[in-house]
Amino acid sequence: MRMKGVLTTWNDDRGFGFVAPAVGGPDVFVHISAFPEGALRPVEGDEVGYELEFSPDGKPRAARAQTLRHVPAPARVRRPNPPQRSSRLGYVAILAFGCIVFVRALVHPLPFWVAVLYGGASVVTFIAYAVDKRAAQTDNWRVPEGSLLALGVIGGWPGAIVAQQVLRHKTLKASFQWAFWISVVVNVLGFAALSWLAALPSEL
Repeated sequence: MRMKGVLTTWNDDRGFGFVAPAVGGPDVFVHISAFPEGALRPVEGDEVGYELEFSPDGKPRAARAQTLRHVPAPARVRRPNPPQRSSRLGYVAILAFGCIVFVRALVHPLPFWVAVLYGGASVVTFIAYAVDKRAAQTDNWRVPEGSLLALGVIGGWPGAIVAQQVLRHKTLKASFQWAFWISVVVNVLGFAALSWLAALPSEL
């Protein structure tokens, strides 16, 4: 059944919201995956068309959704963002890690690919943050937070820290910051473990 309604609630970070049907009745759940790939990101106030279906537990949800009328940026009601604040913690972490790498290299030379990995991953991560920042400003498809965190785990976290501070992006969302710093710890511990294993044969 093809229906239409107004998007009354939308959580862009989690990618879902609720539509108030034009014919009345309870709000209908809608997920970002119901919209065509490449379409503008939904915002509260958009008029959307959708096909009504029911989840396995019997709750109504929207499928094959389409934006019929997109709310222009100047007309949206936006909550004022709290002022961004610069954090020295990230730069201290980069400096501390650099010292660890330097001391480790003095004890046992590091393979050249280590520098290539961290440098390359940091550049790619910075670009990914820039793309996501631009997408957030233009209502386009965002880079998944899982992808940003994964880039940090494989060695791009120094670039992520620079991007967060330079681009003023992803610094206010507490849940993401917690996950990000966990990914940093995971990477540093992994680096320490691999370095210790690489140096072990020469010490025996």
